[in-house]
Amino acid sequence: MIPPAQSAAPFVRWDWIGRHLDDIWEATVEHLTLTGLAVGIGLAISLALSLWSLRSARRFAVVTSVASVLYSLPSLSAFALLVPFFGLTRTTAVVPLVSYTLLILVRNIVTGIRAVDPAVREAAIGMGYTRAALLWRIEMPLALPVIVAGLRIATVTVVGLVTVASLIGYGGLGGLILSGLRRSIIFPTEIVVGTVGAILLAAVLDGALLLLQRLLTPWRRAAQGV
Repeated sequence: MIPPAQSAAPFVRWDWIGRHLDDIWEATVEHLTLTGLAVGIGLAISLALSLWSLRSARRFAVVTSVASVLYSLPSLSAFALLVPFFGLTRTTAVVPLVSYTLLILVRNIVTGIRAVDPAVREAAIGMGYTRAALLWRIEMPLALPVIVAGLRIATVTVVGLVTVASLIGYGGLGGLILSGLRRSIIFPTEIVVGTVGAILLAAVLDGALLLLQRLLTPWRRAAQGV
């Protein structure tokens, strides 16, 4: 007697998703927290390094060289190297993530400021602006589009790298991917939820930063007739 055909198991089990919404939300919050910490700390460090190296080509070369080395380190190796020092803690996850933002942000901050029209600088100096006032009231606002562009790239990069931190227990949505892969029978639902969640989070953050740029640079919208 021929046995009845068995229907294939669904690729995504919506019932599992429904039962684990709290876990998915918790993973999303952790992913967002790690991303925010890494990008926020990276931006602060990059701003300081950029201002220190802005007027010296040699300083800028040193900063970007060191940042390039850090950026080239494989993410898994970077996490593993810090475990003996900080253990399986959030610090071990955040430090490498911060290092991956530095090259992108320093380059964009310096490039944005250097791209300001010299005539604008001369006009501001002629009006009595000090060096600090020129930087914060003229150069930084005009450089914002370039700076935010770098911030968007750094943010999307970090969102992807956070998933790797799941190997040390702090991966946010990456934890779902790892859990799905570690089962005796691979569970695609967790992998799909973690992957799609990370992609959506990156898209939302990128869109939010683009909106922030438009809000902070109203003169560009006026110039473009938007």
